[in-house]
Amino acid sequence: MARFAYHAIDAKGSERRGAIEAAGEGAAREKLVARGWFVASLAPDAAASARRAATSTSGVAWFATKLSAKQLALFTRQLSSLMSVSPLEEAVRTISRQTEKVKAQAILTNVHAGIIEGLPLAEAMRREEPSFPPIYRAMIAAGENSGSLPAIADRLADMLERQAQVRGKIIAALAYPIVLSFVAIGVVTGLMISVVPRVVEQFDNASRQLPALTRVVIGISQFLSTWWWALLVVLALGVLGFVRALRNPAFKLRFDASLLRIPFIGKLIRDVHAAALARTLATMIEARLPLVDGLRLATRTVSNAVQAQSLAGISEKVRAGGSLSTALREAGTFPPLLVYLAASGEAAGQLGVMLERAADYLEREFEAFTAAAMALLEPAIIVVMGTMVALIILAILLPILQLQNLTGL
Repeated sequence: MARFAYHAIDAKGSERRGAIEAAGEGAAREKLVARGWFVASLAPDAAASARRAATSTSGVAWFATKLSAKQLALFTRQLSSLMSVSPLEEAVRTISRQTEKVKAQAILTNVHAGIIEGLPLAEAMRREEPSFPPIYRAMIAAGENSGSLPAIADRLADMLERQAQVRGKIIAALAYPIVLSFVAIGVVTGLMISVVPRVVEQFDNASRQLPALTRVVIGISQFLSTWWWALLVVLALGVLGFVRALRNPAFKLRFDASLLRIPFIGKLIRDVHAAALARTLATMIEARLPLVDGLRLATRTVSNAVQAQSLAGISEKVRAGGSLSTALREAGTFPPLLVYLAASGEAAGQLGVMLERAADYLEREFEAFTAAAMALLEPAIIVVMGTMVALIILAILLPILQLQNLTGL
């Protein structure tokens, strides 16, 4: 099926612009005429062609065409603002035309074409499933059905922006230690490969045995100088093998379970996912979506396999008539605070409000924890780097001091 962009006039004399899928241009024209429209122009959809060109050859999409999390949050915020002053079709068209990124513009143009063809917004978004996940489309559909789409879009925008803030803080917290670690490894490796061998040449003719530390450093230096390429190959193969192993559900489940058992790190992962779950469920409850559907859709958004498996069990228990707080407590993979606030919300009939408060608290706790952890990690990396450099320098100086003692200088 091909896509064709059209410009037509309907029976009331209004202009109609959009795109339609058909086997060929003739079939597309027949579909438009069947609607009672006069076709002014019909041509292959340039937006669809641009999107196809953005993917790789041989049918493999190396660069997947989808909205980033930041672009999705921006689109949702703009949509909620524009829908309060203009019709939905005009709002989506305005956003698509103002978008600077070619790929994002093509995606939004495709959604706009679906609206022009008479599809609800949620169904039009289904054309771009990678950009609009099921949980997002479910909330949009709920807003359309209840007539509160602008309010739901506003809450969605708040949720996406908050999630983007959390991701940004995680990246910012990890960026400096990671860069510092790579710099430290690079400096030590450079010393071992470039500096140490040249200094060792000065001790080749020494009659006395070199100190043990010096011999160890020389051995490591010679190994790195000779086999550095083999180490890189082994490292690359190890990374590829690990990534491949993560695709195995059983291995990923064991690996994620081990992550949750690591002191501090396990708590951090648990709280981050719990905060995201609580905020998502709170937004879906405010959108008047059934809690069971919210749990089912939220399961797909949890990256930790253990917690995702627990959520699937929680969803089944709630579907069977159990309470959310009881199911969370029995799962044992979510923080007690979430369980307590969920129970309070169920008792007071304000589950959505209490889940949102739980998300706020868990996110604040996460921010405080990461700030303290990074404050300790950064000097620890510097100390380790300094110790390694000091050992290398000491290994070089020990033979020199030994020669000075022999010569009596």
